[in-house]
Amino acid sequence: MAVIHRTTMSPKKQDLLADWLPSRPWYRGGARPRLAKAGGFRLDDPAGEVGIEFMVVTDDSGARPVTYHVPLTYRGAELPDGAHALIGTSVHGVLGLRWIYDGSGDPIAVAQIAALLSGNAQPQAQAQSDTPDHSVVVSNPVSDAVATEFAVMDEVDDTEITLVGGPLLRVHRRLDPAAAPPGIPTVTAPWRAADGAESRSVLLSVHG
Repeated sequence: MAVIHRTTMSPKKQDLLADWLPSRPWYRGGARPRLAKAGGFRLDDPAGEVGIEFMVVTDDSGARPVTYHVPLTYRGAELPDGAHALIGTSVHGVLGLRWIYDGSGDPIAVAQIAALLSGNAQPQAQAQSDTPDHSVVVSNPVSDAVATEFAVMDEVDDTEITLVGGPLLRVHRRLDPAAAPPGIPTVTAPWRAADGAESRSVLLSVHG
């Protein structure tokens, strides 16, 4: 189980995301995002080496607030051939220098996303060690989502992860408080708006 350290990161995760988000085709805010944490959860790396977090943040820099979902990985060394997915580096108060990646391009995160959508990974609380997060719901789990090789493509609304020999996984980037489509394998989770209202959205889904 991942251990959550009560410490600092410099620069903060939201600051790194504020630099990175405008480069994404699915970003809809102003030139410089103004981000507030809105929710999220974690998954464990079976090897205990890579931190995996699904972060939900709301940006109010545009004409209206937009809530984004960004899977993140935290590594103690650079990911080989991972420059395309690098969000930035940060100094962790306990663990030292960490390389932070968009999880859709990190093979450890993709493998655990596939495991989650197959019902074989337990969501963990975002800010507590060894605490399952039962608010995260997997519906209609699939049996063939095994990530060995994959290709990633950012689209205008989401990010598609095509598993070689398997289905297409979709990372939903802009979150709407809408019900999950019936019959589609999905992961839904709650998030909280700035006014305190709680919504539930699809964060991950399987197609094909």
